[in-house]
Amino acid sequence: MNWNQVQGNWKQFMGKAKEQWGDLTDDELTQVAGKRDALLGLIQTKYGIAQEEAEQQIKDWEKAHS
Repeated sequence: MNWNQVQGNWKQFMGKAKEQWGDLTDDELTQVAGKRDALLGLIQTKYGIAQEEAEQQIKDWEKAHS
């Protein structure tokens, strides 16, 4: 899956993102609006993890939904 597909269909992917990162609120995911860098920053902040870890989680999530 490429990120353009995610961004273009963000409303559909929001539920899958919520399953993966349950601490993220619907409002936060709406604000992300499919922007990968915004999701990365949100995961880092919400979970208190390093950028590399958040990046790996997003990559794993992308693979799982491709």
